[in-house]
Amino acid sequence: MSEKLKELANMVVGYSINVQKNEKVLITTQSLQTREFISYLIEEIYHCGGIPVVKMSDPILSSQLAEGNTDERIQLLKKLQEEEVENYDSFISIAYGINDYETKNVPVSMLKKLKKATEKSHDIRINQRKWVILNFPSPLDGHKAKMSTREFEKFSLDVMTVDYRKMSRLIQPLKDLMDKTDKVRIVSPGTDLTFSIKGMKSIPCTGEKNIPDGELYTAPVKNSVNGTLTYNTPSPYQGNVFHHVSLKFQNGKIVKATCDEGNEKLNEIFDTDEGARYVGEFSLGFNPKILYPMGDILYDEKILGSLHFTPGQAYRDCYNGNDSGIHWDMVLIQRQDYGGGEIYFDDVLIRKDGLFVLDELKPLNFDYRE
Repeated sequence: MSEKLKELANMVVGYSINVQKNEKVLITTQSLQTREFISYLIEEIYHCGGIPVVKMSDPILSSQLAEGNTDERIQLLKKLQEEEVENYDSFISIAYGINDYETKNVPVSMLKKLKKATEKSHDIRINQRKWVILNFPSPLDGHKAKMSTREFEKFSLDVMTVDYRKMSRLIQPLKDLMDKTDKVRIVSPGTDLTFSIKGMKSIPCTGEKNIPDGELYTAPVKNSVNGTLTYNTPSPYQGNVFHHVSLKFQNGKIVKATCDEGNEKLNEIFDTDEGARYVGEFSLGFNPKILYPMGDILYDEKILGSLHFTPGQAYRDCYNGNDSGIHWDMVLIQRQDYGGGEIYFDDVLIRKDGLFVLDELKPLNFDYRE
């Protein structure tokens, strides 16, 4: 595992955030289990002439603190986050899963206030600083993936260290096609959805921000979405996990939302603000080593043969005018083993049952059966 951790550290520092001399890098972690990996990160940052700083938080204590949030504490957190984006050039955030329901009891009202208070510093961090986020393998992740801990460690490190430079070359024909597309149609069991992406820039994601990576995203024209989309993977959000979420759209807006767990909590999230019922992202996933959902969106949104359609905030580099306190990536797998499906660009079939059918796009299929 040590050699793979060194390889990952080298990739994160030298490729993902490309640390330069005298750049200040803040590494945040949620567990001492990441110590060895952080040690390799520190070595690489020093080797590049950068200045590393490490900050650790505990998810259990963080949730307890958030459950008791007050207006005064939120203002303090606002000030601390502003100082971070002022003082650091790059951010490496290392998550470590222990409990998907840890933040379940954090008041939604306080989450909204914190989101609003830190909106400016968050925007600077995301759009004006270099950053990368990754999920360090944990026993909980292995459980969700139905693997032993050691088996999942090997799997996750293989997934995170795919050849992203090669992927960035293979993605270009799909980017060119998406950039000139107007109408998109998605068809799957329980799904028939149309929308426009005319004039919206597409953004390749090949290891520069999220680890693991492997997607190409854009945003729908805000009011153009019509039809129904039914997701076939677990959808975790705000300390809850929802299954078989189905959304009905009219002129861009979610007018009906259902799931297996009952609709009250689901619709409470979509009632966070006006923008929560509109969509901020449409993306195709194609990491060749991620095939099955595990309830971790950083992995699931990259599944080969998948797409995600995201209610909430649009990214600034592909902005469709939608603003919201939420950004909820939910995933539909269209491979044949998940019921199949088609994607059409301007009435031309481009992907069927999770496999691209146009010759120039076929290299992105990889061969997941090998």
